[in-house]
Amino acid sequence: MRREDAAYLLDMLLHARDAREFVAGLTFQDFDCSLLHQRAVMKSVETIGEAASRVGADTKRAHPKIPWSEIVGMRNRIVHAYFDVRLDVLWRVVQDEVPVLITQLEPLIPPEAE
Repeated sequence: MRREDAAYLLDMLLHARDAREFVAGLTFQDFDCSLLHQRAVMKSVETIGEAASRVGADTKRAHPKIPWSEIVGMRNRIVHAYFDVRLDVLWRVVQDEVPVLITQLEPLIPPEAE
């Protein structure tokens, strides 16, 4: 794995953990009413997607279960169609898909890098 890829994967992992922490203890209704939490989660998801877009093709091929294009697509949606982000979709991604991503990324990161 390229050295740069390891750094991008670590960024993805750290921001995925942040996104989960930002919604810990919240209901969707709490999230829906909190611009602070919405923006924090959007920024984390944006950064996950930006880092994913920079991971090299060899690393992506080596880990085909990670939904690379969907992650980058979510980032693009937040950045380019920020006015049309559906909070229910963002909530579902953070609740259902980000935990899976964390479990996929954790084995790829050496413990001392965290």
